[in-house]
Amino acid sequence: MALRMALDPNGTHTAVDISELYFQRWHVELDIRATKCTLGMDVLRCKTPEMVRKKIWTCLLAYNLIRRTMLQTAKGSGLSPRQLSFTAAMQAMAASWIVLPILDASTIATLVTAHIEGLTGVIVGNRPNRVEPRAVKRRPKPIRYLTMKRNEARNLLLRGIDPYKKRK
Repeated sequence: MALRMALDPNGTHTAVDISELYFQRWHVELDIRATKCTLGMDVLRCKTPEMVRKKIWTCLLAYNLIRRTMLQTAKGSGLSPRQLSFTAAMQAMAASWIVLPILDASTIATLVTAHIEGLTGVIVGNRPNRVEPRAVKRRPKPIRYLTMKRNEARNLLLRGIDPYKKRK
C-alpha cells in the first residue's frame, strides 16, 4: 500500500490509503521502541562516539537477527510476523546462545527447531486502533546528578565538603 502511494503519479490518495499508511507507521514506532527499550539502547553509557556507534550497530544486528527468526517462524506456521512476540523471541534466542558452545551439531539443530516452534506459543493479540499514553509510570529517584568530574566530587567528599550543597 505505501509503495503504491509513493509511486502514484497523480497524487490522488483516498482517506483509507492515508489511514492505512498511518497505522503502518505505528508498527515503525513499536519497532523503534523495541530496539531502544528491549535491547537496552534507551541509555547509551559509552564514553566515545566510536563505542556509541558500535553499540548501535550491535543492537541493530541483534534486532535484525531476532526479526529474521520471527519471520522464518511466521512463514512456517502461517502467521504474520506481527503476531509473534519480539520479547519472547529475544528471550528464547538469548537462552539458547548461552548453551550453544557446549552442544554438538545435532543437539543444536534440535534446540533451534524447538525454539522456532516455541515462538508460535506466544501470540500477540490483535490490537486495532491501539492508543498508548506517552508517560512515565515510575517516578524518578531523588538522587542528584553528578555535575562535576567524579574525582573532584570524591576529593570534596573526603575533605568533608558536600559537593551538592548550595552555597551562598
